[in-house]
Amino acid sequence: MTLFLLQGITFGFAAAAQPGVFQTYLISQSLNNGWRRTLPLTFAPLLSDIPIILLVLSVLSQLPPWLERGLRFAGGVFLLYLAYGIFKKWSKDKTGDTDLRQFHSVNVLQAALVNLLNPSPYLGWSLVMGPQFLMGWRITPAYGLALVVGFYITMIAFSIVIVMIFSLTRSLGPRIKRFLPPAAGLALLILGFYQLWMGIKI
Repeated sequence: MTLFLLQGITFGFAAAAQPGVFQTYLISQSLNNGWRRTLPLTFAPLLSDIPIILLVLSVLSQLPPWLERGLRFAGGVFLLYLAYGIFKKWSKDKTGDTDLRQFHSVNVLQAALVNLLNPSPYLGWSLVMGPQFLMGWRITPAYGLALVVGFYITMIAFSIVIVMIFSLTRSLGPRIKRFLPPAAGLALLILGFYQLWMGIKI
């Protein structure tokens, strides 16, 4: 169970720390509206991911073992590609001066819609979380649940940290933001190589 929990924690950290639509949305709300109004938005993935998870798992559960193995390998390649993109972008722009105030409304349902229309959860659950969840669930449901719990607790907790940082230290926000991508990239590299190893091993 510990292995599945650690995988969930690692991917949850990477999902919260890597640059993306939802992270930008949270940072924008933090800068515009402060942490009190933004903190509830960190729980939006719990709403938006439910239909995504049900859809992806219903499809994955019907796949033959050889195709599931291929998806696991593809998930490893996908994570390494994300890590490469993060490091490449970070190396070109370390200033952190990107305009993050592009979103102006504050609403949990709207935040959930932002995440629902974001391709990252679909890709993450199809190529990484979904196959790993099913593998753990087939051993014992507790393993699959440990993966999910570790993922969402870590992602939400780290999102809360990001909101607090950008709300309370707005002048330092861009400086802190530039250190998040390499941390996320490292986590994705670790997960990517693990997924490749599992794809070859199974």
